[in-house]
Amino acid sequence: MALPSDGVEVAWATWDGKHREDPAVRWDNEAWTATGRLQRERAEYVCRLSPLWVPRQFLLFRDLDEPDLWLGTDGRGRWGEVNGAHRPDLDGGFDIGLACTPFTHAPPIRRLPLAIGDAAEMPIVIVDVETLGAVVEPRVYERHAARRWRVTGPGVDVEFDVDEHGVPLDVPGEHRRV
Repeated sequence: MALPSDGVEVAWATWDGKHREDPAVRWDNEAWTATGRLQRERAEYVCRLSPLWVPRQFLLFRDLDEPDLWLGTDGRGRWGEVNGAHRPDLDGGFDIGLACTPFTHAPPIRRLPLAIGDAAEMPIVIVDVETLGAVVEPRVYERHAARRWRVTGPGVDVEFDVDEHGVPLDVPGEHRRV
């Protein structure tokens, strides 16, 4: 699942076709930077990932120049804000999840060395784009085939295929790759 050196760009539309997201992943300064514009939510995100796709920073911008939310992690489940304030309520979370984009499934899928039929539970920092609330919730990633995954957790039960880079294709009822 190696990414090309110049990164990758994908696009999704909401299932009804009314809204779009155009995320891109680029190699920058010895790490990956994922960016995405969420049309329906009128927001943008930036996620800095280690070379092995472990989250380092997450920024969420809405209608202002400065980020509305800026989180950082030590890569071992300890989280804080950019001002250095520790966020013990997020400790233990390993990845970032946004319900409004399938992209946030890609980092755990790219990292998990699961054989077909295996599953792993991951604690995910789930961010609500509207309220900026963040909570840690469990997600179970199950590999059903070489490129078929199922993700379950509180309020989530989706099954989808991924491309050659581990990035979701269509997520039935939610997003279509365009």
